[in-house]
Amino acid sequence: MLRVAVLISGGGSNLQSLIDFARTEYNAGYEIVTVISDRPAEGLARAEKAGIQTHLLDRKKGMKVLAENIDNLLENTIDYIVLAGFLSILDRSFIEKWKNRIINIHPALLPDFGGKGMYGMNVHRAVLAAGAEKSGCTVHFVDNGIDTGEIISQMSLDLDKIWNAEQLQKEVLKLEHKLLPQTLHLLCTKGSGK
Repeated sequence: MLRVAVLISGGGSNLQSLIDFARTEYNAGYEIVTVISDRPAEGLARAEKAGIQTHLLDRKKGMKVLAENIDNLLENTIDYIVLAGFLSILDRSFIEKWKNRIINIHPALLPDFGGKGMYGMNVHRAVLAAGAEKSGCTVHFVDNGIDTGEIISQMSLDLDKIWNAEQLQKEVLKLEHKLLPQTLHLLCTKGSGK
């Protein structure tokens, strides 16, 4: 069973999907051992309720210090780091150290609608403004760009009716709750030789 740290910044619904999958799926392949937030977040209460160790760090000290503090907490005891709504940009040296072991969930079909400023409702508004025929979500490895890492998996939905950004966000989030745990499961079971 591989050890996972989840980094959050908000409500933690994707974190909850990971917790639920690990509890209900035979041989999920992973165990969440710590949850770290860069700001006060509802997701920390979700983790505590599940009996998972939590840490609240101060992002205002700068990205380099934040990354160093995260690294110190993990102490090379983690197999994968999952960014589940984590809004801070990680330091380059941290990403290099944990190369191919940090994954992120993005609420669009990358490589489109990624990059600086493309988070939350901004993504869904951009998708609709572009007249895209599909949207969805992407799990990708984190590299030193913003949303530019290797794509691991995607799930999509057709935009075949009139949508507003709030409706689209709600439907994409449902897909995220399926895709993220399934992808982590595949990475962890493949990584452990099963």
